[in-house]
Amino acid sequence: MIKHIVFWKLKEHAEGGDRAANALKMKQLLDSCAKLLPGMLTFEVALAQPGLEASYDVVLYSEFADKATLDAYQDHPDHIAIKPFIVAVREARQCMDYAA
Repeated sequence: MIKHIVFWKLKEHAEGGDRAANALKMKQLLDSCAKLLPGMLTFEVALAQPGLEASYDVVLYSEFADKATLDAYQDHPDHIAIKPFIVAVREARQCMDYAA
């Protein structure tokens, strides 16, 4: 199994929206990718919650059956289609993939 975890810090304003609006839109876009392929075992998108410590705005926690499934997700047209928005609104990104 491969775990794929990504954190995004968003710009204050981008693509006509503020940080909060863009975080919600980003979550909706990512959630639309949750069941793209067999072998996607877990796919959870969360937003930073007021009152709880967070240095990033959006997190994706996902588990894939194997590296081939993760690679297929990365190359899936629906995933590729949401990337321009994410790139436009993000200030920073951190990612880690690891075998579990």
